Amino acid sequence: MNPTVPIDLPEWRALRTHREDMLATRLRDLFAADPERGPKMSFEAAGLYFDFSKNHADASTVRLLHDLARAAGLRERIDAMFAGDRINTTEDRSVLHVALRAPRDASIVVDGVDVVPGVHEVLDRCADFADRVRSGDWTGHTGARIRHVVNLGIGGSDLGPAMCVEALRHYADRDIDVRFVSNVDGTHLAEAVRDLDPAATLFVVCSKTFTTLETLANARSARDWLCAALGEDAVAKHFVAVSTNAEAVSAFGIDTANMFGFWDWVGGRYSVGSAVGLSLMLAIGPSGFREFLAGFRAMDEHFFTAPFPRNAPVVMGMLRVWYGSFLDCASHAVLPYDQYLARFPAYLQQLDMESNGKRVTREGTDVQWHTGAVVWGEPGTNGQHAFFQLLHQGTRIVPCDFLGFCRSLNPGGDHHDQLMANLFAQAEALAFGKSADDVRAEGVPEELVAHKTFPGNRPSTLILAEELTPRTLGCLIALYEHAVFVAGSVWNIHSFDQWGVELGKQLARRIAPELTAEAEPELAHDSSTNALIHRYRALRRGGA
Repeated sequence: MNPTVPIDLPEWRALRTHREDMLATRLRDLFAADPERGPKMSFEAAGLYFDFSKNHADASTVRLLHDLARAAGLRERIDAMFAGDRINTTEDRSVLHVALRAPRDASIVVDGVDVVPGVHEVLDRCADFADRVRSGDWTGHTGARIRHVVNLGIGGSDLGPAMCVEALRHYADRDIDVRFVSNVDGTHLAEAVRDLDPAATLFVVCSKTFTTLETLANARSARDWLCAALGEDAVAKHFVAVSTNAEAVSAFGIDTANMFGFWDWVGGRYSVGSAVGLSLMLAIGPSGFREFLAGFRAMDEHFFTAPFPRNAPVVMGMLRVWYGSFLDCASHAVLPYDQYLARFPAYLQQLDMESNGKRVTREGTDVQWHTGAVVWGEPGTNGQHAFFQLLHQGTRIVPCDFLGFCRSLNPGGDHHDQLMANLFAQAEALAFGKSADDVRAEGVPEELVAHKTFPGNRPSTLILAEELTPRTLGCLIALYEHAVFVAGSVWNIHSFDQWGVELGKQLARRIAPELTAEAEPELAHDSSTNALIHRYRALRRGGA
């Protein structure tokens, strides 16, 4: 039986003691003590190169972190997830996003059923549909070729495919314009369809239950927009669904032959490799999507088989435990030095914060240690002119992940060399800083020395790949999926439920009719909410 209180483990206590040693140790000293530290703390996995040397960790830290991982039962948790055990106990479900990218000859049994054939059956149907749309065989109601695809979803049904379509735009069919609408704010849909031709537009409604409030509100408005131009009969040729609710899909007017399902053992934020990625498949084609899944699979295999000290998701996940629970770092920055990955930090916000933003253990008791961090970031070099001031000279330590590629997909001039020079320089500057003596040696007036001193000792991990390809992107996503799982396992929290999003939804369903009721409603909220509702109603009617 795994211990349920991590802080009671002797391995946790050993890290608490070790923390005091590391607080007095600087990265500059660690590198000076070992000239080969960089290569020694770097390795390659699934085609990605990882440099962990600029982290606040020495050999003892690494050993103690892996001791904690083993004591917390990480190996057993990994085996249970890959085996299809119901490790999501609050929802009584398996956690099998790894099955979405399993090869055809694999076998993963859940409740006596091998789920792999079903996964490939859906992927094959998606591929057939994508080929028909991309070739022009599938046309709209008037016979016009589909030139616009609008994905209607929210959360994992939006962030994943939206990020991936942007990330892989270089590989996309530019004759198909793929857009995404998620916000229930009507402006999002209005602006997305403003310049589109209804006869050439296909909507992908992405909602497992076909009841998601925001998605269905947007779907109904999109349907109205289409029908106003083409009539009710056009719906079946301009809407498809990623859902499992055949009755609701049919009632909407979508032919269930054009409904693509997925499973309750796939959480939304882990679902981009399923039919949820249909919009991505329409953009890059089935062969590109298969390459994308191959990247996931390569990282899955590495995670499952590599020893912990050279297991990239394990190392990254344990560093999150180290920084969050022992060094009190409240946030984590992800900084991709590639404009195509502009949405990657936003995608990781949901993946990490919805998974590990938990305050109770798997047994339902209050945690007594910090869990998930606030994840944020922007692509380089934009971030350097926005928030790097805080990273370099602020009072808060923010561990950073730098992501870079050795070859640009858009080579020209010296742009890429300048970009990568900035990436390497920022990691170096954060780690080693610039001392007051170095500043004085440059002839800086004494009154400015403190302002121009960089303390350094700011940790970062650098991930380097050859080129941004569908396979590379799949590898990166799987890397972070598994790192989140590693940290959650050691923290003894559930990384696969998200009850924290429910309360606001429940209250919104209560408030919505109060905003539009003809008669003044009797309100029973707090005084602030009551006053806000009254004011909204008055101004909505045009009064004061």
